[in-house]
Amino acid sequence: MIRQSVKMAWKAISSNKMRSFLTMLGIIIGVLALVVLVSLVSGATSSVNDQISSMGTNLLQVSIADDKDKPLKFTDLEELAAEEEIEEAAPVAQTSGTAASTYSEETATIYGTTGAYADIMQQELYAGRFLKNTDVDNHTNVAVINAGLATEVLGRMDVVGETMKLDGISYTIVGVLQADDSDTSTTQTYEAYIPYTSLVRLTDSVSMEITSFYVSAASEESLDPAETVVTETLMNRFEQDEDAFTVINQSTIMEAMDSVNSILSLLLGGIAGISLLVGGIGIMNIMLVSVTERTREIGIRKAIGAGRNVIMMQFLIEALMISLMGCAIGILLSWLTLRVIAVIGGDTMTFALSPGVVWIAVAFSIFIGVVFGIYPANKAAKKKPIDALRYNG
Repeated sequence: MIRQSVKMAWKAISSNKMRSFLTMLGIIIGVLALVVLVSLVSGATSSVNDQISSMGTNLLQVSIADDKDKPLKFTDLEELAAEEEIEEAAPVAQTSGTAASTYSEETATIYGTTGAYADIMQQELYAGRFLKNTDVDNHTNVAVINAGLATEVLGRMDVVGETMKLDGISYTIVGVLQADDSDTSTTQTYEAYIPYTSLVRLTDSVSMEITSFYVSAASEESLDPAETVVTETLMNRFEQDEDAFTVINQSTIMEAMDSVNSILSLLLGGIAGISLLVGGIGIMNIMLVSVTERTREIGIRKAIGAGRNVIMMQFLIEALMISLMGCAIGILLSWLTLRVIAVIGGDTMTFALSPGVVWIAVAFSIFIGVVFGIYPANKAAKKKPIDALRYNG
């Protein structure tokens, strides 16, 4: 019975191709919107989380807004790093300057920090070494550069031992960082890391008073205790003024990103769901028209013995097929759309066709087909054979 109903439903759909396609259009657009929007939000959030995770989930970032005339010094960070809950602490300051060689020049971000920075930020070296505490103590003009700066300004990666000028001052390159595969940005970054004390001499905008630093907890489990230690230390130093500084927990940022992702996915999914409901109304409308047009057919089938359930099943399957065909086309177009976005965006958007979203789209399409197909199918099944045969359209 079901097989025969499927054949008859397919015949009815294929005999009115344009009308069937226009009926499916609402479902196609709804599924396309649902899958693409939710997949893009999920992919973008995943990329951000990967970048945050690459810096470590045991990381704290501290910014000083008002030092109350009690500025932090290197010795204060050394005392903080000596705490049991804390692994390392490193000051960081930055400025923008010109990086130049005989090959080329570029505007680069110049960071001033200490040897602990590489371990805290989990930076990997392509060649050479990172900064040492002796470099900081001796104000040595040495620099570690990233892959972008090496290839753009010096023309290659193997540049350890060579000289580069930063704002006109020569620095010996002691290390080159590994290219960051987690960075999906199409914009090339140019970065140089020099001893904090050297940056103080390079620019007037940075002083020996530390206004920003990073802290790594001894482990992920000790992140909250480490944050407590940092907060209590700074509260005691800055006269219990919690507005004098800010402590940012990387783990908290990731949790916030996950929360935003969930809210955005629900919001966009709701908008797409409305499109699917509109598509369902279209299916019901066309099925009612189809029932009216095929009244005599219904009468003949009932006259030769077709029961109410058979007639109802035929029209219900027809509505379900239209909905599922629209869903299949929508999923295919979603896949193509995401591929095009990935190509155009140069991998700035993560291609993430989530199987979970696809199954939700399929389940919702089945729900739409059944719910909006029941009324027309029931109307067809309730027609009396005599009245149906007398219908002249």
